[in-house]
Amino acid sequence: MIRALVVDQDVLVASMHAGFVEGVPGFSVLGTAHSGREARVRVGELSPDLLLLDLYLPDESGLQLLSDLDVDTIVLTAAADARTVQSALRAGALNYLIKPFTAAQLGTRLTAYARYRALIGSAQTLRQNDIDRSVRALHDNDRSSTTKGQSPVTARLVTDALRRAGRPRSAIEIATELGIARATAQRYLGALAENGEARIGLRYGATGRPEHEYTWLGDPATADAALPEAQRSPGAPPPS
Repeated sequence: MIRALVVDQDVLVASMHAGFVEGVPGFSVLGTAHSGREARVRVGELSPDLLLLDLYLPDESGLQLLSDLDVDTIVLTAAADARTVQSALRAGALNYLIKPFTAAQLGTRLTAYARYRALIGSAQTLRQNDIDRSVRALHDNDRSSTTKGQSPVTARLVTDALRRAGRPRSAIEIATELGIARATAQRYLGALAENGEARIGLRYGATGRPEHEYTWLGDPATADAALPEAQRSPGAPPPS
């Protein structure tokens, strides 16, 4: 069992990501931390195998934490600028996933990490071929095959429901409208996000974990129309 520690300043987001991890076979969550100081203490106490690290922490940069802690780390953050990504990879991040993301997207990274860990730790002395296979294992399946095994009929129903909405919709809203399971709706909506046809956001309710919401993008013209007027590209058509 690979034991993970989730570090995120947002308590609800940390809980959501911990739930994603618990859904991946072979992984368990030791706990969560919400600051650099707390993360340092918990790493010392719990000795996790893997750190899932946000770079935006209230007391220090996650990049500093990444440099200081001797533990395998996957970065989960909203920071998407090239300089930060390069800094994280130079500091030792094994993978980098931009928020918000689906459970399936994180799951592929975790599964890849499990393969890497099995390969790199299978012998005391490694041949070059062993190292090459281990490194490839980390990234071979970063883009999950979310469309595999999907029903074209269900895919069309979910796509049409999101397109018609004209506003962000959650998986439970789509599921209720179509009379399908929430998990099914989430899987098909996640596939749309993977293909660049939908944008994922986070919706915070009064209680409980935040949930993903999806906005239809489709082609570039549709993507612009889905944004508030002030954010549209020059000359982009208004929503129909």
